[in-house]
Formats: sequence, C-alpha cells, structure tokens
Amino acid sequence: MKKNSNHTSLEEGEPAWDAERLLAAKRLLSEEEYLNLDGNYFVEFSQGRIDLLPSPTTSHQRLLACLYELLAAVNVRKKLGVVLIGPLPVRLGPGEFREPDILFVLRQHYDLMGERFWTGADLVMEIVSPGAKSRRRDLKEKRRDYAKAGIPEYWVVDQRQVTITVLRLVGESYSVHGEFARGEIATSHLLPGFTVDVTAAFDTQKPEGVKPTKAKRRPKA
Repeated sequence: MKKNSNHTSLEEGEPAWDAERLLAAKRLLSEEEYLNLDGNYFVEFSQGRIDLLPSPTTSHQRLLACLYELLAAVNVRKKLGVVLIGPLPVRLGPGEFREPDILFVLRQHYDLMGERFWTGADLVMEIVSPGAKSRRRDLKEKRRDYAKAGIPEYWVVDQRQVTITVLRLVGESYSVHGEFARGEIATSHLLPGFTVDVTAAFDTQKPEGVKPTKAKRRPKA
C-alpha cells in the first residue's frame, strides 16, 4: 500500500493501516524490545486515527481494581446499573471511540450498552498514565470529548498528583464537583453514597511490606 504523503508519527496518531502494519510485523524481538515496543498498547479511535495507549502497569491495575470494587459494591447494594472495567469502546460520536478504565451506566439507560461497544455512559473513570501525551489526553482531550458526548460524570484519577478530581456535566462542559487529595474522601455527584478514601485507594498500588524490585537478568548461555 502506498504511504500517504501526509503521514504523521505515532505520537500524533497513525492512520489505521499503519497500526495494522505494525501489528503484522513478524521479525524476532528481544524481551527488551518487546517491552519498549510502540505496539505494546491498547488503542482508541479519535478523529479517524488510531490513538495508541500505553500498556497498564501493576500500580495502575491495582488502583483500578480498588476503584472498581468500591463502585461495584455500591452498585450491587443499591442495584443502580452496570459497572465494567475497560477496555470496552464507548462511541462518543462519528469517528470517536474512547475506552475508559471504568464505565458505568444507570438501569434506565441500558439502551446505551451494545455488545461490541457502548454509545454512551453515565459515569466514566480514567487513571492518568505517566507521560506528557497521556496527561494531555486524559486531562484535556477526554474531558472535552466526554463532555461533548453528554456523559454526566467524569472521574480523573491522577497518579502523579495523588488526587481524584470529580467532574460533573453542567450544560455542555464539566464543572469541578471536587478535587480530593490524601486524607480526604472523594464523593460522587451522580451517585449519592459512592465515596472513595483517597489515601486508602492510592495505598493499594503497593502491597504493604513489599518493595518494588527490578527483574533480574538471566546470564547468557
């Protein structure tokens, strides 16, 4: 296939055929190359282009599990709707699919749920990954996209700042319901009774008494 003269870098978002070409590469890689490979990602679809997302880390997944369990517990107790962990595409509009870390829909809006993707949600959460591009995506681009799609509540869980910012939709844009740091309890505007102890949530990222270690290199044969 002929390369488009307007080709952009992976950092800017590749045309879909370029992502497919990368995924189809068959040359042998070392473990180090694999771990640093641009193809070690999840993908989203934004403005007709593939947006590459970094592969989740252990601390990201532990925090994600904690938040999911807290929301799921409230959901089971009150029978509010459906809560799921991504990746699961949410179609926000033409040529725009995002994959929140956590997505929730109220019972009265079950028509938003599809098998391959949802067409909306009532609450979404994103755990901000390290790196300037990830921060721009979650703090600015997704805030704009989720508001434009009419999602009532957006939780931004910032690992670098150790904060949880809860945004609620007012008109066509988000207003800050609350920004919560260590020692505080994050609350939901949409779901009364759903709260998160910020300190406890972030402390789940590292198991008590366990220090992170680097993987040991195996001696060469």
